[in-house]
Amino acid sequence: MSHCVFPTPNIERTSEFYVAVMGFRAVEYLNAKEPHVCLYRDSTEIILTSTNKNRVHPNRELYGYGYDAYFITGDQQALQSEFLEKGAKIIRLLQKTDYHNQEFALEDIDGRWIGFGIKEE
Repeated sequence: MSHCVFPTPNIERTSEFYVAVMGFRAVEYLNAKEPHVCLYRDSTEIILTSTNKNRVHPNRELYGYGYDAYFITGDQQALQSEFLEKGAKIIRLLQKTDYHNQEFALEDIDGRWIGFGIKEE
């Protein structure tokens, strides 16, 4: 297993987005020495931490392209539909990529691009 760690300038706002739009469950540790929120959905965990920056700098800005996280999923169509119904900003609709994945991607409230896909057999 692995967990993504997403620094954010506003843990509460980002957590609310992941709960309301992406269906995660949040567990807050805001009074800890290192405040953070753990977000859970199925077998996925994302850890939100505070940053001293005013904004997130996504990989595509820093390096020219790339997602900030990529989650392997079994039913991308249903997941994409769920996210669209909840108001997510889909930046790439479900498609087969030139590297043989079925995937879609969304932009989170902090500007991160998150991919959801699986390698085609």
